Amino acid sequence: MPLLKPLPTFALKGLTAVVLGAVTLSAQAAEYEWTFQTSETAGEPQFELKKAWADNVNTMSGGRIEIEILPVNAVVQANQTLDAVQSGILQGHLTDPSYFSGRDPAFGMLGNLVGAWGDPLEFLEYMNHGGGEALYNELVNPYGVQLIGAAATGLESFPSTRPIRTVEDLEGLKVRAPEGMVYNIFEKAGAAPVNLPGSEVYTSLEKGVIDAADYTVFSTNHSQGLHSFANYPNYPGFHSLPMVSVSMNKEIWDGLPEDLRAILETSVDKLAYEMVFELKKLDLEAVAEARQDPEIELIDMAPEERAKFRNIAKEEWAAWAERSEMNQKVYDSVVAFLQARNLM
Repeated sequence: MPLLKPLPTFALKGLTAVVLGAVTLSAQAAEYEWTFQTSETAGEPQFELKKAWADNVNTMSGGRIEIEILPVNAVVQANQTLDAVQSGILQGHLTDPSYFSGRDPAFGMLGNLVGAWGDPLEFLEYMNHGGGEALYNELVNPYGVQLIGAAATGLESFPSTRPIRTVEDLEGLKVRAPEGMVYNIFEKAGAAPVNLPGSEVYTSLEKGVIDAADYTVFSTNHSQGLHSFANYPNYPGFHSLPMVSVSMNKEIWDGLPEDLRAILETSVDKLAYEMVFELKKLDLEAVAEARQDPEIELIDMAPEERAKFRNIAKEEWAAWAERSEMNQKVYDSVVAFLQARNLM
């Protein structure tokens, strides 16, 4: 058998170049490695959509950005991610800004203006084309945080252990609600709100600590088994449409090249619409299943009762607007947007 001839010098140089090129590509794949925490437990539909967003960012950036998505409380509690992103403990978060209403009431005004939105697309239009994103960055930039873009879950359901057909039925209802405007509006409507993290909703309903929950969309409530004991869900919801703030450390954002900023912004636009329509599809499937269970009664609050609740909410909007200059800016901006589109 003939001996193999050694490769000529030019071939070795070429092979070296190929190897070095592969090393360079590998280094590019790890150019940015970030950890983002969400406000959902692992396995929830929203959590899976957010993981898919991170995968999409990796693909769109040619592997230059890798984002690890962690569930609620993995690193810090849900109401502490703002500080964690500012300090660099986390590089970003995907969460409801209402968790930070204790820091500034404007987080509640922008994060979940209860009763304002009849459809998630109305909210997304406001954020993208009505001045909402600029106002949100005016709010969070002093905390060292930058909004990449906004998403929304859709109108939340309202799982309850007792039927809520009228506003009067809210009287004395122990309802889970996050701190801020949502909490205050339920209180004003006669309920007895309890501030609990989302991760405690199931056990709190099961044990009777609370009677109902401002929590999330119908399909998630149903898949988690909430309707086995909170078997009087209101659907469609009458109260809440929370923002999903996709944000990151501002110093990191400021240091990114323009192409990667554009990729991140475009990826969040895709996430926003996927979240709306995927959760809507899952809701409809879950509603059809729930209607087959004689132990579950879906309640659709009458239009006149929804109007009563919105009027209570509007009073609270105006009251909150007086709390700070930033709150007044948000109030004026949203009201002008709604009035211009005959939505108020």
